[in-house]
Amino acid sequence: MDEISKRGVMTVVGIDLAKTSFHLHGVGSRGRVVASKKLSRAKLARFMANSPPCLVGMEACAGAHYWARKFRQMGHEVRLIGAQFVKPYVKSNKNDAADAEAICEAVQRPAMRFVPVKTLEQQDIQCLHRARSMAVAHRTAQANQIRGFLAEYGVVVAKGIGNLRRALPELLEDGQSELTPMFRELLGELREELLRLDRRVADYDAHIAALSRQSEPCRRLMTIPGIGPLSATALVAAAGDVSVFRSGREMAAWVGLVPRQCSTGGKPKLLGISKRGDAYLRKLLIDGARAAARVAGNKSDRRSRWVTGLSERRGRNVAVVALANKNVRTAWALLSRGQDYTATAIG
Repeated sequence: MDEISKRGVMTVVGIDLAKTSFHLHGVGSRGRVVASKKLSRAKLARFMANSPPCLVGMEACAGAHYWARKFRQMGHEVRLIGAQFVKPYVKSNKNDAADAEAICEAVQRPAMRFVPVKTLEQQDIQCLHRARSMAVAHRTAQANQIRGFLAEYGVVVAKGIGNLRRALPELLEDGQSELTPMFRELLGELREELLRLDRRVADYDAHIAALSRQSEPCRRLMTIPGIGPLSATALVAAAGDVSVFRSGREMAAWVGLVPRQCSTGGKPKLLGISKRGDAYLRKLLIDGARAAARVAGNKSDRRSRWVTGLSERRGRNVAVVALANKNVRTAWALLSRGQDYTATAIG
């Protein structure tokens, strides 16, 4: 600290995060380099605790939200940046020191886009969603393995995991089939594993549903057709404070539900959706919009008529993505204004 104090006071700090080794790059009020050093986890915490309040920039990666909350408690202003926005500021070769310097430079840009810092509650919900997603993937893999094994014995089961669940007990009890005793025993074990994964997914669903009922923002979001407990909790956990978005369209762009552009010479050219942001959240929103679009023809409100007409003109998939985009913009309006959804007022 003595050496640093001779150079000046740090006003902006860029930190390249890792598991155990961190690199810190700090500059003063005139842009002069005040500190550039490698620190361990314990030394980084002590260093920042002993430093005067300053602007701290970090990439939004593993551990970034933990450090952001910790540094805020120390009195620092913390901003997280997406890695893709830091990369243009890296000079020459990539290393920890160059990355920290690039972060320090990027965090000072007035037009830079920042990632909201998540609370512990938001991280809890996201971890629950990630665990459920992994359980669903394992269940799908287990079902596909069972189907593959059965196909080798000449047994083909209809599509759908429900059909597989219903067929397995009959196959295990059918003594006339060509299934050997050894394979029957193995098939029984695989069925038990499939049922165990079913119970895990059901437990996760029940937990998420309970959380959605306890949260006022989630209850408000679930009034939007096409947004259920999964989508509502995932959106609240990912977005958090919607005031960081200037408009609903900016929030939809953050999710990746707006067209990509390839325009030049004053000639606009729109492509497919950008698919930026959280792919899991975008999938939930599109799945929910698909379910809402399926029954839109039975309703007479303005939104349902719009979806039905768009589906007839542009096709079902375009209408579904457009409805997902509209749902995100509606969600921003409800959360930012503290209102409930009404089909006639917000369509």
